[in-house]
Amino acid sequence: MVFSLLLITGICWTIAYLELIYWGFKEKTYGMPFIALALNFSWESIQSYIALKTNTINTETLIVFVWLFLDFFILCTYLLYGKRYFPKQTSTEYFMPWTIIMFIMAFVLQYFFIMEFKSLGEVYSVFIQNLIMSILFINMLVHRTDSKGQNLIIAINKWIGTLAPTVLYGIIYGSKLVLALGIFCSLFDLIYMYFLSSVKKSANISKQNIIRY
Repeated sequence: MVFSLLLITGICWTIAYLELIYWGFKEKTYGMPFIALALNFSWESIQSYIALKTNTINTETLIVFVWLFLDFFILCTYLLYGKRYFPKQTSTEYFMPWTIIMFIMAFVLQYFFIMEFKSLGEVYSVFIQNLIMSILFINMLVHRTDSKGQNLIIAINKWIGTLAPTVLYGIIYGSKLVLALGIFCSLFDLIYMYFLSSVKKSANISKQNIIRY
């Protein structure tokens, strides 16, 4: 049961990452909200470093290695296409300084969170950043003028990829905090899926009307 849930998590998030990479480069955009990406990349980097340093190679760490590798390409989509989404009232010369500051903050917070709370910190941290990501996906959809780089395959796999470890750590291992975080992740993921499907449907109707005329 534990291995199956880990496998579901690994497969679903890997599919989501591959979709983010593919559509990011294809549509010249980035699909993962930046702050969520910074926290995600930092967590995976620190976990990979700890695993290599302590020679702890297991199913979970192998999955994290794959995610870190894929996250590098998602980061590339942000660096290549992120400037166009930078606030218009702000000069784009601040894009890289802002990016660097946010990554430093993400690494520092993730590092000390894990150092402070040890193995529990690793789990709590990843669920907190997951909740942040779920909310930011909705925010990104609302504030952009299109849904480029986003689709239901990403949304569904992100949801299932978070639901599986919620069952593992929240129900099987009995962490009430993880269960609460996981429930709210699912809630916002489902809201995001509803909004995204509505946006996609509206866009398709608009295209059909344009073709008619």
